Order: sequence, then structure tokens, then C-alpha cells
Amino acid sequence: MTGWRKETTAGIGFASVLDKSRCGALLAATLMTALMTNAASAAGDNPYPHAEEPIGTVEQVYNGALMPDLAVNTFRNIDRLFPTRTIAHGDKVSPLPQAAEPLKEIKFKEGEKNYDLYDYVALNGITGLLVLKDGKVALELYQRGNTEKTRWMSMSVAKSITSTLIGAAIKDGHIGSLSDPVVKYVPRLAGTAYDGVSVRDILMMSSGVKWNETYTDPASDRRQLLKAQISQKPGAALDVMAALPRAAEPGMVNTYSTGETQVAGEIVRGAVGKPVAEYLSEKIWSKAGMEADANWWLDSPDGGEIGGSGISATLRDYGRFGQFFLEGGVIDGQSILPDGWVAEAGSPKTLKDGKPLDYGYMWWPAWTEASKADGAFSAIGIFGQHIYINPAKKVVIVTFGAQSKPTSAAPIDDMVFFDAVSAAAK
Repeated sequence: MTGWRKETTAGIGFASVLDKSRCGALLAATLMTALMTNAASAAGDNPYPHAEEPIGTVEQVYNGALMPDLAVNTFRNIDRLFPTRTIAHGDKVSPLPQAAEPLKEIKFKEGEKNYDLYDYVALNGITGLLVLKDGKVALELYQRGNTEKTRWMSMSVAKSITSTLIGAAIKDGHIGSLSDPVVKYVPRLAGTAYDGVSVRDILMMSSGVKWNETYTDPASDRRQLLKAQISQKPGAALDVMAALPRAAEPGMVNTYSTGETQVAGEIVRGAVGKPVAEYLSEKIWSKAGMEADANWWLDSPDGGEIGGSGISATLRDYGRFGQFFLEGGVIDGQSILPDGWVAEAGSPKTLKDGKPLDYGYMWWPAWTEASKADGAFSAIGIFGQHIYINPAKKVVIVTFGAQSKPTSAAPIDDMVFFDAVSAAAK
């Protein structure tokens, strides 16, 4: 379990974008127009409660140099950091009724130490926590000024959502199969190291394309992808991916790569012929009864979505997404995903040489014995973001986190806490 602790998510204030990347006057005007549009929207009939808060910069995020209050402000205002596209919700809101027996006491042990709910929330920097049992709210709490209207950053939870859209595109017939070559849907990558890589290889992060995820290294591939996003130049992110060399044969080596998810997003966009956020709205967000619009970062004004991060949504709507996945990707009797997709996406895989891979299709299989026995898995993002799904106990747990460092391990293993919650949710 080292890969997700290393991954990173980009964010930068507009002023910093303009200063650091030395954009031209036209790009500057475009970015400022987007910022003013966001502000005008926030001042409308349903103002966003956190719209006026001061926020930090990408340098502070990556350096782990945000004081707690500023970190919270930044993490619930990421749609002020880059241009975004709206993930529109529908007219019908799916109710989340209260459970007949709400969770009252959660106690557990990790190693030789005893903990409870209060320890977990305090030590792991939790700012939002939702527990659904059988689709009903067993526990819901907000901290640090968050409310049910707060949109919180996804970090790499977005990776799992992007991979789900690949499943939807297969169900719709836009993607033939996981064996299809990447270049069929992303012609820009023809003749690059991604030529010969399959859609399945991308979902398993086993393309064999060389990648350095170390965000603290200015020369790393992750930092180059960040620079491309900061430039807000159309196609710049994909240019980074196209320039990478090959390190292994496809399907033989797993390398955790945020860039791989950028390719996954491009696969969706190329296959369905529309923006990824629009497809997410069409297939899931508007049908699963989400109560609020969400937002997704773009690589340039009116450009493509950042496949590995940049979604901001409410706690309950992340919970509804988890419930949708728990229920097999079925909404009102209609299958949005291929048969068996959920179990396949959330379970450990095997590389082509037979070596086991403790990774699914951009979902993390459980690592504690209790959750492994239940076939549980999670979408995970740095700073403490989770959507945990336990099929056996019909439990979904969502956390918003504001931990101090992007690479720090949480004081309490989240999966141990999730085990305790799943056991207590009767």
C-alpha cells in the first residue's frame, strides 16, 4: 500500500497561474472571465457558503505548507483553482433516509492502542464522514465549518470515477472491449510508447510506459503533468504522455501513475465523443439522484477533464455514487455498467506473467482481513479522501480529509476504522 500515498493532485490560484506560466493576454483574459463567472454564480440565488474564503496555492499544497484553516478553505474551493466543467445533477433527488438504528458507538483497536470515533475524526483530520447501511444514513457528521452544501475535493477518488466511465462506455457500445488498443480512441498516442497498450493495461496502470510519480521532484513526470495543467494550453497534458519512453512490455509491470488516468479520461472522451463531465452527468449524476451539481477541473478553458483528480462534490453525492457502485451499477432497474463490472473493478488483478497485483481497475482492494473477507474495496485520494464499499455488509463510507501532508500516512489506518464501522452497522 505505497502507491496511493505517493500520488498527488494539482491546484493553483489563478493569480499564480498567470504569474508562473506567463500566459499571453488572451489566456489571461479567458481565465479571469472563468473566475468572474464562478464568482457571479456563487452570488446567485443559491450562493455557495464558502465562496469568499481565502485559499492557498499549488506550491503550498504540494509542499504540505498549508495551515489547517487555509487547507480546509482550499480543499472546499478547488473549483476556484482551475477552469471547471459542471457535472449536472437531475431533477429527481434520491432520498437518503435515516437508519432506524443510527451508529452510536464505534470502538476499535489497532496494534496495542484503543480508539473510538472521536479519536479517528481528530487524528485523521476528518472534516466530513458519511456511513450508509442498506442505503440509509447510519452516521453523518461535518467538521471545520463544512455543511451538507460543501463541495470537497476528490483527489484520486476521481480515478475510480473515470474508470467507471470506461465501464459505462463499454456497456453503451462506445468501447468494444478492454482488449481494444488505446490508440483506437486516442489517435494522438499512435507511434508513442502507448501504441500497443490496451484499455485494460491502462485501468491496471500496467502500460509499461515509464513514469515517475514523485511530486517533490521538479523533474518528475508528475511535475511535468502539473506544469502542463498550469499552462492551460490545449493538449499540453496529452503531449506530456506522448513524450514518455517505454520501460516494460504492456501488462507486465504495475507503476502507479496519475498520467495513466489522464489517458483513461482521453479514452472516454474519444470513445463517447463528448466531454467526460457531460458523460458522467448523462450516465450517473443525473440518474442516481444526486442533489447538487459537481465540478471537474479542465486542462484548459473549455478543454478536457483532468482524469486523475479535480472533482468537487458534496458528501452525500459521493455517498450516492458509492451506493450506485455497491448496487452493481444499476439505477431504477437499468444497468449502467457491464454485468460483473463492479466485482471485477474492485478485486485484485493478475499481471500477464502471472504475478498477483493488489490493485483493481483504479480501485484499491481492501488490505485488512475483515474487509478482504467481505470483498471490500475503496476509491482513495491523498489528504484523507475515501469512498469505501463493503458488498457483503452493504456499507458505504465516505470521508473528507484535511491531513497536513500529501505523503503522510494517516495516524489511524482508515481500513481498520472502516472494519469497525462495518461491524457496528447492524
